[in-house]
Amino acid sequence: MERPPPRPPDRKDSDNGLAYAVWLPDRMGGAGEAERGAPSRRLPQPPWPGIVIAHGAGSRKENHADFARLAAGNGWAALGFDARGHGASDGQMSSGAIDDVVRMVQLLAAHEGVDPRRIAVRGSSMGGFLAIHAAAVAPEIAGVIAICPAGEEHLSRGVRRGELEMRVGDPLALEAWLAGQDLRKAVEGLAGRPLILLHAEGDDQIPSDWSEELYAHAGEPRKLIVVPGGDHRSLQHDPELQAVALSWLERELAAARARRGRPGSG
Repeated sequence: MERPPPRPPDRKDSDNGLAYAVWLPDRMGGAGEAERGAPSRRLPQPPWPGIVIAHGAGSRKENHADFARLAAGNGWAALGFDARGHGASDGQMSSGAIDDVVRMVQLLAAHEGVDPRRIAVRGSSMGGFLAIHAAAVAPEIAGVIAICPAGEEHLSRGVRRGELEMRVGDPLALEAWLAGQDLRKAVEGLAGRPLILLHAEGDDQIPSDWSEELYAHAGEPRKLIVVPGGDHRSLQHDPELQAVALSWLERELAAARARRGRPGSG
């Protein structure tokens, strides 16, 4: 039996030069299940939790459409975007990259049917770096999934050596900005919001002990999954592991919502 084509996004647009795409939950359920041939199930009605997808250096939103479809198939509204210096977005990669992630969160929060109090960011490699920093400066970001997150040293070295495939206007200025960041402090700044770190033990670009170090700096709720073998990109497209991360994050967001609803919780 021939498999159906992948589900396209529900909306494609741009905002201030940032190209993005949005996938919304199928209200009858089963966007993800249908692709695997499983029976559909009824998904939660809106308001839905939302997740913004931040890609790595040299990538683009289309490379993470599989995760967006999986998220939508599990009741999440998902927004993927091209970082500046990548894909269809305008401009070059610069110190404004963190603000761009926050802007995408605000854009998804304003979308009909999305719960603005349950929007997380999922980032891989450079995207993990941006996701954590964005959450540290934007309390409206409810949680983070970081996959093999790059650190400032990894990224500044890549810029200096010209190893990162992205449009850069001023490499020296970008390198200096990156060198001035501290992902450990950013993790500490999540202030009780959930963080799940995923890393492949076989990652030859960013050692898995970097995620272990970030985990040590994180407060609760937190979770670390280190998978034997693999490489820098293998976990990004592992549907079972991505579903585990989404389920854990959803439970933590539900727990936070329950705490907010208690008398005297503010």
